[in-house]
Amino acid sequence: MKKIDKKALRLQRLKPSGIRRMFDSVRLVPDAISLTLGEPDFSPPSHVLDAFSEARGASHYTPNLGIPELREALARKAKREYGLSYDPNTEIIITAGGTEAVFLALLAIVNPEEEVLVPNPGFVCYEPSVYFAEGKPVALPLREENDFKPSLEEVRSLITEKSRVMIINFPNNPTGSVLSYNEASELAKMAVENDLIVISDEVYEKIIYDDSKHYCLAAFPEMRERTIVINSFSKTYAMTGYRVGYAYGPTDLINAMKLVHQYTIACINAPAQYAALAALEGPQDFVKEMVREFDRRRRLLYSRLNEIEGFKARLPKGAFYAFPNVEAFKMPSEKFCDQLLFRARVATVPGSAFGEYGEGYIRLSYATSYDQLEKALDRIEQTVKELRI
Repeated sequence: MKKIDKKALRLQRLKPSGIRRMFDSVRLVPDAISLTLGEPDFSPPSHVLDAFSEARGASHYTPNLGIPELREALARKAKREYGLSYDPNTEIIITAGGTEAVFLALLAIVNPEEEVLVPNPGFVCYEPSVYFAEGKPVALPLREENDFKPSLEEVRSLITEKSRVMIINFPNNPTGSVLSYNEASELAKMAVENDLIVISDEVYEKIIYDDSKHYCLAAFPEMRERTIVINSFSKTYAMTGYRVGYAYGPTDLINAMKLVHQYTIACINAPAQYAALAALEGPQDFVKEMVREFDRRRRLLYSRLNEIEGFKARLPKGAFYAFPNVEAFKMPSEKFCDQLLFRARVATVPGSAFGEYGEGYIRLSYATSYDQLEKALDRIEQTVKELRI
């Protein structure tokens, strides 16, 4: 009997998430410490939990774009923080986390074989979403020697007549890099000059350190009408499981995203939207305290990693990841992470999970307790000594 291939051809180029592979592997190792997922180890503020509980009776569909109150609050946020005016009725959509927003944006604007500049190393959902949209991902290298930021010369060399979209993600996952004002401004100018649509993934905008600042790409001249700004409540308010993200954009692009959204998700969990509204409009002390604790862990990870022979780490300026260079160990990053998991009982993510330019690095999430980080670093240091014997 002839074997039937039940898997669609569009899936042939897709690989399972390297982050999830390592996360799932933790269960195979007793007492393992996981530094894999980008998930704050905090509970949401009490007023958010209360709002979710109080809204448990909101058991019906919401508008496709999301509840009006949340969209109106997000419009006020954009005006207050970016100086941008968005119509809550036509230019804001509530999505299932930032991940769905990326997916919707690409399916809504990319035509078959059009090229999308994708940061590399970059978040694992970008490239697969381009493939789902039948586009062609073009790796936009983020190199260590450029502090994991795009080289303008390299960006210019990658743009062709088929280029349609440029994805930008700062503060960056997995590297923790942050753009300066001038760097963001130059990328914006390049997008305008080459008539590119920009998908700006800004989910880590509030998790930023030292004297760094976040600059919304849509706020630069001539960028509002060509930029889809993606954000989420997941990282800022430790609400990963609520799955509430959102996007700002011009009416025609948001309408296109809404059309895809209508036939996939339809609408986001209603009580979760009311919880997000409470997070946005309530006290923001929680965010400041969480970032202060992340900063403490960031400094621990940076100093300890650089004390371990073979590691070379840069100090992250945003998000909650370290992305050290481990080329000195002379093995593929995936194999090195397996060694750390099964010998040190510490789960990390290979840089190769984030693209070819991530090879030679590993990602460690410091969204776990300070004590656990200290224990994990002790284990890594001991195991590295054994690996060198």
